[in-house]
This record gives sequence, C-alpha cells and structure tokens, in this order.
Amino acid sequence: MRLPLLAALCACLLQTLLQAQAPAEGDAHLKDFRFRSGQVLPDLRIHYRTFGSPRRDASGVVRNAVLITHGTTGSGAQFLRPEFSGQLFGPGQPLDAATYFIVLPDGIGHGRSSKPSDGLHARFPRYGYADMVEAQRRLLAETLGVTHLRLVMGTSMGGMHTWLWGQLHPGMMDALMPLASLPTQIAGRNRVWRRMVIDGIRQDPQWLGGEYKTQPQSLRLAAQMLHFMGGNPVLRQAEAPTLAKADAAIDTYVAGYLRTGDANDVLYALEASWDYDPGPGLERIQAPLLAVNTADDLINPPELGILEQEIKRVPRGRAVVLPLSPQTRGHGSHTVAALWKDLLLELLKQSEP
Repeated sequence: MRLPLLAALCACLLQTLLQAQAPAEGDAHLKDFRFRSGQVLPDLRIHYRTFGSPRRDASGVVRNAVLITHGTTGSGAQFLRPEFSGQLFGPGQPLDAATYFIVLPDGIGHGRSSKPSDGLHARFPRYGYADMVEAQRRLLAETLGVTHLRLVMGTSMGGMHTWLWGQLHPGMMDALMPLASLPTQIAGRNRVWRRMVIDGIRQDPQWLGGEYKTQPQSLRLAAQMLHFMGGNPVLRQAEAPTLAKADAAIDTYVAGYLRTGDANDVLYALEASWDYDPGPGLERIQAPLLAVNTADDLINPPELGILEQEIKRVPRGRAVVLPLSPQTRGHGSHTVAALWKDLLLELLKQSEP
C-alpha cells in the first residue's frame, strides 16, 4: 500500500474514532453575573463541550485540563471539524483525549451560550473580552472543578483571550498558545472593517434599535466582510478565477450565513473587543507562550511587525509567523491544525510540569 493512501486511511480512522466518541455537552449557569459595564445578568448560560476526563493529583487539583476558545461569531463546535479535532484529539495526537481533558466553551454572545438573540436583543448587557474570560474561568472552577490548566489555546478572538488569560491569571496555566491574534488594541484596518459592519447595522433603518422581526439587510454586509477578511488573495483567486465564479462564491457564503446569523449577535460580537488591550500586562505572563500567526492573515498582517516587537516583553514568549503556502488559509489557518501542530508539541514538551 502506498504511503499517501495509508496516511489517508489512518486519518480517516482517527476521525471515525473521534466521531464515535462524541463530546460531552452541558450548560453552566452563572448566577448574577456582573459585567464590567456594571450590568448584571441573573442567569448567564455558558454552553460547553468536553473530550476526555479530568485527572487529579494527590491534592485534588486537575492537572490535564486544556481550554480552547473560538473566534468572533464562532463557537466551540468549530473545533469538531476534521482539520482540527481530527489532527489533535485522536490516539497518539498532540491533545489525545485519552490523556487530556479538553474544554471547548461557547463564549458569551456566541453559539448556544446566552446571547442577544435569545430575547433581550439590544437590551443584552454590553460585554467585553474581560467578561468572556471571567465567564470561562467561572465555568471551569464552578461547574467543572478545574482551577489549573495544562494549556490555554485560542483562535482569533480566542487567541486574544489567551493573551488575557496569561496576564489576568498568570499562575493558573502551564502553557499558552494564541493563534491568529496580536497582543495590542484592535486598531488600524482591523478596527476599520469592524466599524464598517457595526455602523452598517446600527444605521440600518431595518435594524429598528435591535427590535427587528426579520433580519436587516446589513447582516448581508457583515457576512460579506467576514468572508473577505477570512481568506487569502491567492486562494480566493484560485477558487474564483472569473467574475462569475467570484460572485457565485460570495453569494453561496452569504446565503449560508444568512440562514443562521443574527444582526444583534454579530453587532455585539464585533463590539466586544472594546476593552481588549493586553499590551500593558505582557510582562506579567509567567507561563511559556507560543504565538502563531500566518503571513497571509489580512486581519493580523505580518508587515505591521507588532507580534515580533511585543513578544520580546513576554518573559518566556516566542512568536512564529508561518509563510504563505498552498496549505495556508489566511486568517482561517488557525483552525488548520496540520500547519502548526508540531509547534504545539514543542510547546507541550517545553512546558511539562
């Protein structure tokens, strides 16, 4: 049997094993959750998925927990795809679920956690990234009994959460791996495209202050911008080399997004980065940290030099920018684990307790 075919069969087998062992799912109910805005939600629901089982040391502390957090408008469900879980959670893989207790939460305002579209609409409390991290911490401690993390890893917005985890709770984890993110305020082009969507929704007459009965047309703009910023030009040109194919590609993506998307949820998710400013606290990060970006990421372009400069302030920090290749997917490379799983293995080995 030729090696490529054998490798493909092994990958298929591993994915089958993961699918046969579906993640456990649950909801944490965080009572009287106080947001940094001062608003209080009597019952904040945080949905989560887990693989594996917690293992405690002699003092009862869980030592094998891994927290993985998702990006803006995503959910923990995105990590169940073959290109992520099929590369990481199977037998002998970097985050083998037989060894680790993997926790995949849906962030505030995302997935099956509490969000504006549940009924409060634009009356939902204004949330920020610090609130999202605190909700994750309470989920771990109050519902899952986890007060120590073997690894904190996140993609895009989840990568930004990872930078915050390292400085807000510096003694709580053995290692940190932010993917597709920068340790600085949302600014420049990254802020501008978000403002385009935010303003498009808030100024849309069909938005009706958040009390629309049907989705406003501005949700289409949100979907288009998410599609535009998420890929890389080389891949998009190869996939859509003619005007007609480019139109068909964006139309297909937008149609799919509009079936499940909600304007208030998108609005809140994009506005949530208002309090993200990890720069002043980078020196407080104690655990080994490996930041991974890609050269074709339109949201975090390497030509800014921010990651390379700021990582010098992290005591045990290291940064890697993967080059453009036929395998990279622009900003979406963060979920293609084959690109960076060897780096994850290095980090796990370096940070062994």
